[in-house]
Amino acid sequence: MNGPGRLENLDHLHDPGLLPLWRELHRKLSSGRPVRTVLLEGLDLRSQQALADLLGLSSYPGASVRVRLDRLDQALASSGLDTRAAVEALVAPIGDRAAERAKRAKDTDELWAWLAGHPVVTAEPALHAWADKVRADGAGGDHEAVRAMVDQALAIVAMLPLEDGLPLPALAQRATGDPHALDGTGRLPLLVLRALAALRDQPPPEDAEQRRALWAVFGVDCDAHSTNVLVLGLRPTADDPLSTTLRAWSAAGTAAIVTLDQLRSSPGPVVDARVIHVVENPSVLALAQRRFGPSCPPLVCVSGWPNSAAVALLRRLSSNGSELRYHGDFDGAGVRIAAYVMAKTGARPWRMATADYTVACAGPAPATRLSPGRITDAPWDPELAGAMREHAESVPEERVARLLLDDLAEAAAGRTEGRSRTQSHSLKTSAARSGGSQ
Repeated sequence: MNGPGRLENLDHLHDPGLLPLWRELHRKLSSGRPVRTVLLEGLDLRSQQALADLLGLSSYPGASVRVRLDRLDQALASSGLDTRAAVEALVAPIGDRAAERAKRAKDTDELWAWLAGHPVVTAEPALHAWADKVRADGAGGDHEAVRAMVDQALAIVAMLPLEDGLPLPALAQRATGDPHALDGTGRLPLLVLRALAALRDQPPPEDAEQRRALWAVFGVDCDAHSTNVLVLGLRPTADDPLSTTLRAWSAAGTAAIVTLDQLRSSPGPVVDARVIHVVENPSVLALAQRRFGPSCPPLVCVSGWPNSAAVALLRRLSSNGSELRYHGDFDGAGVRIAAYVMAKTGARPWRMATADYTVACAGPAPATRLSPGRITDAPWDPELAGAMREHAESVPEERVARLLLDDLAEAAAGRTEGRSRTQSHSLKTSAARSGGSQ
């Protein structure tokens, strides 16, 4: 076959009257499907004449004509060309739209499969609706760019909440290297803010004030004095002001409020407790205070969706060796809150399995039966969502408070027994020393 340079001497192929033929051939051949004929319509006299000359026709073919490619190949043979080579030289390289569509479809499927299986999304059922919205918005033509931006958004979500209360530009610098990357309503801040709103089961922010408020909930430019968490029976072992104060309140059998500012100023708290229980609702903590008073084992209340102070405290307690056990409401929001607490702090479920839910539903019927609302999967128990859909009943934490308090009683008994053994050992040691010195 001749190269494109040879066409410079083939003036009859460059005839403007043949452009409708070459362009239609390029369109059809680029479909990726077999082509035997092309239909040309609306040909003017010049195009009809040029086509008749090319194909050796005895008369003009008319305004509409179907051209067979085998006939065209014969006409081009004397020039050392076939139809495909002529079209590529006269118009542009021939593509394969079918293959391109298949590749785009494959790339799109892979993108959304990656998003659905992203560890941040699978750990947080509340993000499934956000992922669906990202998918509905589409990938456009650049799958790699969309994947990179969504991955960056999820990396920022995983960083939150902050303990150090960075300003938004500082967070953007830390996360992306660009202090303005999270400004305003650009694509990246929009993705992150929508994800944060989904985590808290609320609509995305609509104005600058709502955006600032949502960032603050996750520890960005937040008020470290009003951001706090409720605790009871927390007895840190250090002598810093926060630890000393918490021990005093525990000895008095009184709950205490720990602010994010206090946590930032404290090296701890380090608690000598193997297990620390965590509840969603302050009413359960109040019942524990009434029952146990000064002997209450360590208990933390996140008060619904945990703020940055609650997450910071639980992370520190966990990193210092205590096992966190979490319980919350058995409803749609409660399961999402539980998943959030577990994902952010490493807590384990406490009486939050399918069996616990079904037993509670089988108990005495409440005066008012509450709907569980929108149900999402529980990462720690794949059967729980199905059971909640089947029973269609919410089980507030207060409804099973007696069982929770019984667990705390066992924990308190174990702690008291351990302390008694330690005190007994100390007394024997002191007596032995006294006897030896006489």
